[in-house]
Amino acid sequence: MELSVERLDVWAATIDDKPGGLAKVLGVLRNAGVDLQFIVARRTPEAPGKGVVFVAPLEGDSAIRAATQAGFSVSQSLHSIRVMGLDQLGIIAQLAQMLADGGISLRGVSAAVLGTQFIAYIAVDSLDDVEKAIDILQRA
Repeated sequence: MELSVERLDVWAATIDDKPGGLAKVLGVLRNAGVDLQFIVARRTPEAPGKGVVFVAPLEGDSAIRAATQAGFSVSQSLHSIRVMGLDQLGIIAQLAQMLADGGISLRGVSAAVLGTQFIAYIAVDSLDDVEKAIDILQRA
C-alpha cells in the first residue's frame, strides 16, 4: 500500500465557548492568509465557558506570527503524524492494527475520505512513538 506519512506539529488555542468564539481565532488566521488542512474544535468540560481548537499545518513566519497573536501554540502533548493514501474498506482499522502490533498506543485519530483518497491525523504519546509509527507505516 502506498502511503504518504509525515510528522507534523498540531497547534492549539483556547477559545470562548460562545457564538463566534471559533470564528474569531480562525478569522485571524484567514486574514493572515493561512491555509489550514486540519481543524478540530470542541468544548472543554473541565473549563466551563471555554473550548479548544487544534489546527495544522502552520508554515512560514507570517502564519506562525498570526497564530501566536491569536493565542495558538504548538501542542506539547499531541505528537502527530499525517497519513494520506488511496481509500479502501477498513483502512483506518488496518493502520490502527499495524501500529498496535508495533506497540504504539494511539492518543487520538481523526480521519476523512474525499473522493478516492483518505487522510488521517494520528496522535501518539511521544516523539519516539512518532518515529516508530512513521517507520511502521512507511513499510506498509
